Amino acid sequence: MDRAIIHLNIADFAVAVETNRQPALKGYPLVIAPQGAPRAVVYDMSNEAYRQGIRKGMPLTRARRLNQKIKILPPSFNRYERVMKDLIKETMTFTPLIESGTSDGHIFLDVTGSGRLFGPSVDVAFKLKKAFKKTCNLDPIWSVATNKLVAKVATRMVKPAGEYIVGPGEEKAFLGPLPLLLIPGLGKTALTRLKDFNLFWVFQARALTLEQLHVPFDHRAPVIYDRIRGIDPTPVTARCESHSTIRADHEFADDTNTANLLKKALYPMIESICHTLRSRNLTGAAAQMILTYSDGLQTAATVKLAPATANDMAMFKKCIPLLNKAWTRRIRIRHMRLICKKISSPQVQADLFASRTKETKQADLIRSMDRIREKFGRQSIRTGLTLTNTPPYQ
Repeated sequence: MDRAIIHLNIADFAVAVETNRQPALKGYPLVIAPQGAPRAVVYDMSNEAYRQGIRKGMPLTRARRLNQKIKILPPSFNRYERVMKDLIKETMTFTPLIESGTSDGHIFLDVTGSGRLFGPSVDVAFKLKKAFKKTCNLDPIWSVATNKLVAKVATRMVKPAGEYIVGPGEEKAFLGPLPLLLIPGLGKTALTRLKDFNLFWVFQARALTLEQLHVPFDHRAPVIYDRIRGIDPTPVTARCESHSTIRADHEFADDTNTANLLKKALYPMIESICHTLRSRNLTGAAAQMILTYSDGLQTAATVKLAPATANDMAMFKKCIPLLNKAWTRRIRIRHMRLICKKISSPQVQADLFASRTKETKQADLIRSMDRIREKFGRQSIRTGLTLTNTPPYQ
């Protein structure tokens, strides 16, 4: 039986979410990027900004030169992840084989075995399009094909709006007249090498045999050979990252390698993560720190949180050694990301002989701070570490 793969793609996902919150921004050039960081890059942009030459990954300073009046909003990753959760809930009605990123607006579904229950794959895709519009006011591009590669190329063909169906056996004819840069997984290096041979279109590259591709690409030749022919046996894995992690980010206005500034930035990140955990009655059992340096390289480290916690102070105590473990270079740091993993419900059974320990007193204090912030705002009460330049407590 031929596989039936649906690809749903909400074009410019972060922009779509933000303009839903602020409808007055629709139709205007809009960029999602960290503000206040001299080396900030564009995270996402509207179609209007794209037409003005702005691209993802472009330095924000260059984007401003292209349009000095462009509207810039800071990214809100937690908001994008919440919207992705809502979208995933809609898709779970039709199949358990769902693959998505954390907050990128891309969803793959394998509905090969769902036909008897829900009808043809095209009908399922149309139903999901209507459900996304009703639930989240988002209008996805969708495609149906026999594998993920062809389905993804098909949505690229109709961006920013539309649908495309590639029937079984039509993969070769569909891909033939397309430029090679539309094929996922080739990468800049492979495209440059093909360009050196004056190969720009899929049908041109297909003229090369597997043996000929081995000359410039060596061990990657079989992968490239299959991709330009629309062959992709990789399954749709049941992976929805947004359900299993919570993250927080901090981009420094000036790159730094000062320990006190790093710890000062770390605590609000932990506060954000723990507040999200507490609001959902969850705890985290592991944390990962990713540091991005001025030269673009990254280092990472992971630590177990035993016992699992949603306590700001307890998590901070664990994450100080984690920061030191991840911090392995002398280059200045530009960006920090903290990811809380292994999220689960807290222990229900209370201790039989519970006493007023330091941890329980901290938990009471944090709950009181939560109530104050709910009434007077997030900035109404803050820890001294985030206000002063004094060395942080250990």
